[in-house]
Amino acid sequence: MRTPPLRLEEEGFILSRFAPGPVQKRLALGVAVALLLAFVITAGPLSNLQLARIDPFVAIYAAAMFVNESITAILLFAQFSICRSRCLLVISSGYLYTALILIPWMLTFPGVFAPSGLLGAGLQSTACLYILWHAGFAAFVIGYALLKEMEGTRPLPQGPASRAILASIAMTAALISALTYLVTRFNDRMPVLMSDAVHLTGLWPYAAGAASSLCCLAIFVLWRRRRSVLDLWLMVVMCASVVEMLLISFPVPARYSLGWYSGRVCGFLSGSLVLIVLLYEITTLYGRLLAAVVARRREREARLVTGDAVSASIAHEVRQPLSGMITNADAGLRWLDRATPDIEEAKAALRRIVVDGHRAGALIGSVRAIFKKGVETRTALDINELVWEALSLARSDLQRHRISIEAVRKEQLPPGSGDPVQLRQVLLNLITNAIDAMAQQNGPRVLRVRSTLREPDGVMVSVEDTGPGIEPAHLERIFSPHFTTKSNGMGLGLSICRSIVEAHGGRLWAAANRSRGAAVRFVLPAKA
Repeated sequence: MRTPPLRLEEEGFILSRFAPGPVQKRLALGVAVALLLAFVITAGPLSNLQLARIDPFVAIYAAAMFVNESITAILLFAQFSICRSRCLLVISSGYLYTALILIPWMLTFPGVFAPSGLLGAGLQSTACLYILWHAGFAAFVIGYALLKEMEGTRPLPQGPASRAILASIAMTAALISALTYLVTRFNDRMPVLMSDAVHLTGLWPYAAGAASSLCCLAIFVLWRRRRSVLDLWLMVVMCASVVEMLLISFPVPARYSLGWYSGRVCGFLSGSLVLIVLLYEITTLYGRLLAAVVARRREREARLVTGDAVSASIAHEVRQPLSGMITNADAGLRWLDRATPDIEEAKAALRRIVVDGHRAGALIGSVRAIFKKGVETRTALDINELVWEALSLARSDLQRHRISIEAVRKEQLPPGSGDPVQLRQVLLNLITNAIDAMAQQNGPRVLRVRSTLREPDGVMVSVEDTGPGIEPAHLERIFSPHFTTKSNGMGLGLSICRSIVEAHGGRLWAAANRSRGAAVRFVLPAKA
């Protein structure tokens, strides 16, 4: 299956394109400084301190390095399959090269599997393979850095990514096989880097210096072209390689010395750095991807819920003006069906229908505005006038259910700020709920609406009834969507009311009335 090349906006999710942050830079600098300090502390007279010869150490070291380098190569090949970057293919092959060259290096190492090495090639093969190991990887790193400059000028590799990866693996394996053959076959013609199984010759520092110089060149090329997390940590890896070869070569080269063992520790560290960073960044990016998928799923579900809520809210809120239109239309027909039609009364009924129609249209726009992001239009409001308008709209229902009104309004209230249509609908909804609560109750039915100044919050409006009240356990649940105590309710009215009030910078809550029934109050900030 062919994987499409990565789009530009997705490149930030790939380690070779992911720019390092301040934390990454400080951590890389800290590791580099720690390596230099380790070299300064270990180098000197202590470096040549001869320690016990532990032959299994080499096998363990090589096996651990092989696993680290192989996993790193696999992860980098996986990233290449996503973004089809030639430079990633090169550095992936570099880590594969390091993993594969460890096999002949360990097999030729004297004393690991046989006194003169399992391949029986002689002392010089192991040392030459070590130099080829570090110099070759540095060459791959330089190739990686140089190819990054041509990413935008040369077309991406065509065809399946697996084909390019398999070709790269085959060429790298062929290169290792050729180098192993040449080093072992012509061991006698190789530079004399070892005098015996423990001591290195005076020629060794020059060979190690050449490989170290190539590593320093890689650091310089990466420094000039550093753009990503991978570039940053490859510089640290090259620095660790230089420290490793210096520890092995300074001051008097000898195997199984303190400097030699310390160099192997640095080598293992350099082989693990990019792997650790890759695993950490992949885990981090996986977490970001998972969070993005969950957020997208929630957004999709919220969009569906919002669509349902909008349609249900419109049906809920438009029901009142539609009822008024039907009532006025019936009244108008009765005025016209009389023996002597009363034209004026019929016209008055039609005017009320027009008013209710405009109110229904305003309500639809108001409900849609609740669920739509954007700049809201706010105007100065007179809270007392808003209360009076809401009571006027509900007057017919109040009269039908024989509910008396007690309107307590504080004069000289500071003006509020908000959408008058939405806030009027909040009041009308609270009044309608109070009417429904008292409709089936015996005894006095009193609706008390109060507007007062509440310091320092602003203006408070309270709608109180003498109905059965609200159970204490439901005082907060009644504002949850789809929760209702009515047999024919949808459980959206109070939820929408709270959303409107909170969108205006206020708050809405319910409480038990002092004598009987319930009280629902909301506070709006006064206009500055």
